[in-house]
Amino acid sequence: MPFEEEALWNGYPEETNAPYGLAKKMLLVQGQAYREQYGFDTIYLLPTNLYGPGDSFDPASSHVIPALIRKFTEAKEHHAPQVSAWGTGSATREFLYVDDAAEGIVLATERYEKSDPVNIGSGFEISIKALTEMIAEIVGYEGEVVWDHSKPDGQPRRALDTSRAREQFGFQATTGFREGLERTVRWYEQARLTQSE
Repeated sequence: MPFEEEALWNGYPEETNAPYGLAKKMLLVQGQAYREQYGFDTIYLLPTNLYGPGDSFDPASSHVIPALIRKFTEAKEHHAPQVSAWGTGSATREFLYVDDAAEGIVLATERYEKSDPVNIGSGFEISIKALTEMIAEIVGYEGEVVWDHSKPDGQPRRALDTSRAREQFGFQATTGFREGLERTVRWYEQARLTQSE
């Protein structure tokens, strides 16, 4: 760690992520085959976990950031004394703000002409515990966080080496993590107000 593109083929994916990881690898192989056989101009980007305005906040399908934003927002509204969070909080993740991801995709399509995979990330890694505390603070929730150890932590660590994107097509994330979280929380709060009108 951080994960380099060359490590993509090192072993079977982590068990909780295996089907998704294998599907992504097959897309890389397909793109490389199409480039070689037909001259089809494919590129293959490996974005880290994305977040930001417009995300899915549905509790049945949302990822960690929108799920926590919704939980803390609703707990604050209902004066709930505690919020349950999955696992131990010790796992770490890297997140990329959606506007930065879009910029990385545009730069890659304009400037990158190879079939080698490229990581797209922020270069910032945070524990789920620290993430949870930051979201609670931004939302303004002052209750207790209770960690549900019966739920999985998932992969212990996930962070990308993003040097290839920087060197090959000049991509570097510019949105600070807290800034991105604040924008996402404000967007969600506004979206809820709009829906209730």
